[in-house]
Amino acid sequence: QVQLVESGGGLVQAGGSLRLSCAAPGAILRINAMGWYRQAPGKQRELVAAITNGGTTNYADSVKGRFTISRDNAKNTVYLQMNSLKPEDTAVYYCNANLLRDRWSTSRDYWGQGTQVTVSS
Repeated sequence: QVQLVESGGGLVQAGGSLRLSCAAPGAILRINAMGWYRQAPGKQRELVAAITNGGTTNYADSVKGRFTISRDNAKNTVYLQMNSLKPEDTAVYYCNANLLRDRWSTSRDYWGQGTQVTVSS
């Protein structure tokens, strides 16, 4: 079942740009953090970028200066702007969010379905 809804992936040439979006549907009391991970074939999943409830951001060294993570709390949505794309960025990108649904629940992680990003040379 879909927990987070992702969009924006596709095929682009090296040097191009893509903007990924991820929305968290349903009731949400608090968003503790949101972020993006990626996984290339035969490789481990890695953190690309994250943003905390307080606004602190962090990025993988390989994407610093090229990718920007942002959020729209009113829409429960996180974005990943990817510029100067390289073939090495090719992977399935997964959205992640740590959410508190209501005051009687416990915060936990939710995941998107994944969106394919392919960068050709």
